[in-house]
Amino acid sequence: MTIEFLPLTEPKHEHADAFTRWENNAELIPLTRPHHTKEDLEKRHSVTLEDLRERLKNHFYYLINVDGELVGEMNYMVDPPHLLKREEGTAWIGITIGESTGRGRGVGAKAVQFLEEEIQNHGLSRIELGVFEFNTRAHHLYSRLGYKEIGRLKEFTYWDGKKWSDIRMEKRF
Repeated sequence: MTIEFLPLTEPKHEHADAFTRWENNAELIPLTRPHHTKEDLEKRHSVTLEDLRERLKNHFYYLINVDGELVGEMNYMVDPPHLLKREEGTAWIGITIGESTGRGRGVGAKAVQFLEEEIQNHGLSRIELGVFEFNTRAHHLYSRLGYKEIGRLKEFTYWDGKKWSDIRMEKRF
């Protein structure tokens, strides 16, 4: 298996199509962004080239390819306002393995490790992330990679008929 992480600097239609597919995948929607109500959870939208260009203004994006196929994306932003611990020099990370062919094969772990190197090369010494409490698979991955829980935001997102916490985790270098 060949895994490549490629910086996204100039989005193309194929990227917008993939992001739209992943952001509207019913299996992934509850995992990737918070929702306040059932109706909010059921909303669908499309991602345009302009949307991606706008995201690149405050995110560093990387495409994840496995054996030449685009299977996901990962990104980080520096010192965003939603950090639990507002420490200067903190990266907030996000990862989506959008295609099922990229899941369960160690791609996520390699993606996090790649992001950690990029973030350190950027001169940052701390990463913070949020993982919804029902996403035990991701929580286990981050714990295994050395992330420590620093707090919980109660009733943060809606899924499966109830509100769940957002577990905030950090890693320092």
